[in-house]
Amino acid sequence: MSQPLPYFLRPGGASGPLALAHRGFSREGLENSAAAFRAAVGLGITHLETDARATADGRVLLFHDHTLDRVTDSRGRISELDYAQVSRAKIGGREAVPLLEDILREFPDARLNIDVKDWHTVAPLAAVIERCAAHERVLITSFSDRRRRAVLKRLSRRTASSAGIVSTAVFALAGPLLPERWLARVMHDVDALQVPVRYGPLELLTPRFLGRARRLGLQVHVWTVNDPAEMERLLDLRGEGLGGEGQGVDGIVTDRADLLKKVLEKRGQWW
Repeated sequence: MSQPLPYFLRPGGASGPLALAHRGFSREGLENSAAAFRAAVGLGITHLETDARATADGRVLLFHDHTLDRVTDSRGRISELDYAQVSRAKIGGREAVPLLEDILREFPDARLNIDVKDWHTVAPLAAVIERCAAHERVLITSFSDRRRRAVLKRLSRRTASSAGIVSTAVFALAGPLLPERWLARVMHDVDALQVPVRYGPLELLTPRFLGRARRLGLQVHVWTVNDPAEMERLLDLRGEGLGGEGQGVDGIVTDRADLLKKVLEKRGQWW
């Protein structure tokens, strides 16, 4: 199996389960704020899960929703507002909406799992990654495989990426039926599968799923897990057909980075 891309390595270059702080870490609802990212980094978290949206004038923000309405004291669709307008909004009435470029510079050792939320963001996001030479520090993801690939095509260097809905569905539903060499061709531009344990009535994360991913050299990250007992179960899950080498998911996305840290410390898997 080939060496993991730099994004997937922990400090010091070691491999092992990653703790991904979902929109940073804030018990006060200050999601995707610089304060939430600082809190996660303060815990020792190196991987930050976040979302990217561009303003009307092409500034790339770390923000989940298409409007400011839910989490800030302002209103309006981000893609229709210029940055000067958005900069006046405060998350939870307290924290500014951060720019991707500022977060990359403030936390030079952090790695960002970036969900590309719309087509308007594709070109500006690629431009920021190029300008900051952040290719090894980001993982590009999107529910849309086409949007994910559009970002990758604009980048000058190899950058980690995780599967969209279509690629994940092919892997989960058709994977058991296809020869793995064919499946590898389908997943040729994918480095990770980021999935919930279940999608409706369908249990996605099974020993067969994990074993198949490992044989193809794909990381498996699970979202969004906040219960320590479930974290333990996922870290103990054995991939079918792999023996002892197939134990455990490769990463857990969580709102409770503090609890995941304790679980990993207890298991001797913290760094």
